[in-house]
Amino acid sequence: MTSPRSERDTPVEPVDPADAAEPAFRPHRVVVLALDGVLPFELGIPHRIFGRPRDARRRHLYEVVTCSVRPPGPVETDADFTVQVAHGPEILATADTVIVPASYELGPVFEEGVLTDELAAALAHVRPGTRFASICTGVYVLAAAGLLEGRPATTHWADAEHFQRTFPGIKVDADVLFIDDGDVLTSAGVAAGVDLCLHMVRRDHGTAVANEVARRTVVPPHRDGGQAQYIQRPVPEPQLATTATARAWALDRLHEPLQLRDMAERESMSVRTFTRRFREEVGVSPGQWLTRQRVERARHLLESTGLSVDQVARDAGFGTAQSMRQHLQAVLGVTPTAYRRTFRTGGVEVAGGGEAARVGARIAS
Repeated sequence: MTSPRSERDTPVEPVDPADAAEPAFRPHRVVVLALDGVLPFELGIPHRIFGRPRDARRRHLYEVVTCSVRPPGPVETDADFTVQVAHGPEILATADTVIVPASYELGPVFEEGVLTDELAAALAHVRPGTRFASICTGVYVLAAAGLLEGRPATTHWADAEHFQRTFPGIKVDADVLFIDDGDVLTSAGVAAGVDLCLHMVRRDHGTAVANEVARRTVVPPHRDGGQAQYIQRPVPEPQLATTATARAWALDRLHEPLQLRDMAERESMSVRTFTRRFREEVGVSPGQWLTRQRVERARHLLESTGLSVDQVARDAGFGTAQSMRQHLQAVLGVTPTAYRRTFRTGGVEVAGGGEAARVGARIAS
């Protein structure tokens, strides 16, 4: 009779040192809270944006799931159909980020700024330190939960006045697309939810990954949160000159010292007329727009090239490393060196892309 083999007799597969040193991979879980009356467009935004990015091993960087405040089942929308939600509120306990899309049936949350017992019980599952985000009127839920007291927030411009009356302790800004206040982010209505989710991807994984997601989603790669919600003339009137040619011309020459009069001359306008028309179409002044484009250019170069900080500053049009450092610090809160170190740590790519966007992978907690 043979004796049983001990564990030390069992062959052990050799372990690659690189694998042994690498921490266990877990995608960042985004839980979308679908409430009755949810707008289908807003409900689908997180799945579309966060469902794209993958790392160099083709692993999804995010996992997106949807839940309701009740056990799994149908949730009414504001359209003529319901959505079948597979998870109840318990799944909120596993979230790294919770997103609340817009709903037209918030009841006492909208009317009195008070959570229903059902909604309060659902949100009680959320762990401390979880990131929250809202799209449009979803901000009422975050406010009623006490997450925004004394903090800045935004919502759809049409609801901003009512929101401010309902929650006087919140600093409401109705003039912006979204606000990033660290662990709580809020956005205006509809398409601003796309901008917010792209911003979160950019914050987590860098501009190259976010830009590739935007390219595959066929939306603008970056609309700054401070851009106006309501632009007086978003679509030019027939036969009315626009500033589009000047903007395209400037984007090809960001490395040059551009002057406002140079841009105005491209459209055969006076500086005054050009500035007014530019603000009407874009929502910010030409100078603000140029600075933002240069910051985006610098981010891209820091992530995707080995150029020195001095060379990146010149190519992005800041002239000196000190000037670029000041602008990145103001916009991103980090130095160029810190930004590069964060987003060039490992490879990241976006699913479906022929040319993978490889930048540093970092999951924001």
